Amino acid sequence: MSTNGTAAVALRGLRKEFAGRGTGEPTVAVDGVDLDIAEGEFVTLLGPSGSGKTTVLRMIAGFERPTAGRVVLRGTDVTDRPPFQREVNTVFQDYALFPHLDVLRNVEYGLRVTKVPAAQARERARSALAAVRLEGFEKRAPAHLSGGQRQRVALARALVNRPAVLLLDEPLGALDLKLREQMQVELKAIQREVGITFVFVTHDQEEALTMSDRIVVFDRGRVEQVGTPAEVYERPATEFVASFVGTSNLLQPDAARQVIGHEGLYSIRPEKISVLQDGAALPDGAQGASGTVAEVVYVGSATRFVVDLDAGGRLIALQQNSDTSSMDVLAYRGRRVLLSWRREHGFAVPRAQT
Repeated sequence: MSTNGTAAVALRGLRKEFAGRGTGEPTVAVDGVDLDIAEGEFVTLLGPSGSGKTTVLRMIAGFERPTAGRVVLRGTDVTDRPPFQREVNTVFQDYALFPHLDVLRNVEYGLRVTKVPAAQARERARSALAAVRLEGFEKRAPAHLSGGQRQRVALARALVNRPAVLLLDEPLGALDLKLREQMQVELKAIQREVGITFVFVTHDQEEALTMSDRIVVFDRGRVEQVGTPAEVYERPATEFVASFVGTSNLLQPDAARQVIGHEGLYSIRPEKISVLQDGAALPDGAQGASGTVAEVVYVGSATRFVVDLDAGGRLIALQQNSDTSSMDVLAYRGRRVLLSWRREHGFAVPRAQT
């Protein structure tokens, strides 16, 4: 790892255009991205499909050449270098394991290609498997592994080359929900142990919030916000971030003016809102809004109440089912209620630039 304060990854004015169809106008996939990623950070590039996050990852890896801008790794400009001349490795969603090789030979394959002595290659491969908690699986064939185990073999194969930066392109996308959640925790723990810079691409907001030191939110090829998970979730910098990260709870200016006297967009996260009986007194220092429950969504541990406000607009409140059953909460549909939240939990949201 670098000790001189140089960023592991520095992107400057990064732009990528693809040839257009029909009219001939190029499509701008990435538009002027500037970003520094520190040594040892776990940074997630988050955004919807087509937002530019994967294209940025591919330019860091060298699979795509920027139309403009620079890619700098540990202080060295690698913009014009091919992938094999960069200190990065990439883990893809499909794992790309060799089916005819066992786990150990899959992991050591890259070392053998680069002429690392056999004994050293085997030792490093075993160490990489230990890092991803796959000791004892060396002789297994990929076909005899679970999805999570195959994902960890692919991770070990990338780590064994000791890259400065590990790039992960939605590597958990093919896993079922329960295994995906388990691997999120595993992957973050592995990153902490090995100390390598991870750049992770996903469209899953919860995944980004769970794993990241910092999140870079993309939309239409541009960076909307860079911050810690708490910063991005609690204080979104733009209307897009507020609506994309977590459940959207935006009051438009007319409704915000009537409810709290705020001029402009206003947001409050669903879990911050309490559902009270109609006509109840607001707690001291609380904001409130009356409305009618339009829908009730029971999800086992919690319930989402979709409330149409008298002032206009709609808010979603999330309540834990600690003392209620599904029949209790479903009875709320069509009922008049008072929503309540602490003033400090609401926040103004900057309007999108036109």
